[in-house]
Amino acid sequence: MFEKLQKAPLDKIFKLLAEYRADERTDKIDLGIGVYKDKNGNTPIMSSVRKAEKQIFDEATTKTYIGVSGNRGFCDAIADLVFDNSVDGSRISSVQAPGGTGSIWVLLQVIKRARPNGKIWISDPSWPNHYPMCQLAGLEPNYYPYFDHETGKVKFDEMLACLDGLSEEDTVLLHGCCHNPTGANLTNDQWDKVAQSLKRTGAFPFVDLAYLGFGEGLEQDAYGLRKLASTQPEMMLAFSASKNFGLYRERAGVAFCIGKDQLAADIAFSQMGNVVRASYSQPPDHGAEIVRVILNDKDLRKEWEGEVKEVRERVKYLRKKLANAIRERSNSSDFDFIVEHSGMFSLLGLTLEQVNELKKQSAIYMLDDSRISIAGIPEEKIAQMADALIKITR
Repeated sequence: MFEKLQKAPLDKIFKLLAEYRADERTDKIDLGIGVYKDKNGNTPIMSSVRKAEKQIFDEATTKTYIGVSGNRGFCDAIADLVFDNSVDGSRISSVQAPGGTGSIWVLLQVIKRARPNGKIWISDPSWPNHYPMCQLAGLEPNYYPYFDHETGKVKFDEMLACLDGLSEEDTVLLHGCCHNPTGANLTNDQWDKVAQSLKRTGAFPFVDLAYLGFGEGLEQDAYGLRKLASTQPEMMLAFSASKNFGLYRERAGVAFCIGKDQLAADIAFSQMGNVVRASYSQPPDHGAEIVRVILNDKDLRKEWEGEVKEVRERVKYLRKKLANAIRERSNSSDFDFIVEHSGMFSLLGLTLEQVNELKKQSAIYMLDDSRISIAGIPEEKIAQMADALIKITR
């Protein structure tokens, strides 16, 4: 049977990682993998997570099933964290899923059932997995304008014009904050205009929230999704705890549906549960329980919020240091947009040829579209990076 198939293309992130690991140069720099690294190049376990895990270990009495919808305490705690009081709780339904990707998958399946002939619109560019996931779910993905490679800013007028032309049969996939891969984010005023457009056209909002707290703060980063929750009759949200709790391998996420009323929310809940049962039966619990413990313990939550702030401030510091190093060496503001961006990533606007030359000449590895993980920059190699970027673009 298998000889009838061809090898599937490798995911470009993992393909790049394999190339990086095979490179024997000692001065190589990995800017491709999207994980936070501290000043020592490690992806640490948060102190609040260690304490929560110890508490779980000391108090756990069983490893029995938790149910199709997952850890309810976890889902409820995340609902409070992201929505606050922006929407009536009776309109919210949720299931736990394996990370943000699992959450997106569950929600895409529900969309396919509700709108078998509908279109889904994603930003140009978007997270590398969005387009193929939409295709695999049987949906027709389309791009709306988003990023200007020349200015490093959002093409908001073009984006809004596209959204204004949509209909009730369209779904719009939006990044809640810290836009992956570009790092260019919507302002609060722009979120207001997006909300007005969606309300006017009836297009359905679907928010991917994977980096809450990594932009300007937990409250500030939630503005856009809360604006949608408070103004739209229905919406979906996929939440990931991978980044802001440092739980990459634990796969803790939540899929949310907001219905126009409790009956609609209950229907959505039953559909999500049906998808879960037919997909992976039940989600893993350990990461979810860690988050539940942290968010429901006043001291642990305060400690976690401090750790998120520390990550956020370090990434901002690295942005400034890289942009300053380029400006000092080139006497140019060409890369100042790096400071204006927020979150873990920035899109540098380089050509594929330039990206390949950086890999070949300077052992600097980034994705083909020139997305770099700011959080992965070794501070001691910023000067090396600045020199290489100036050389390749002049």
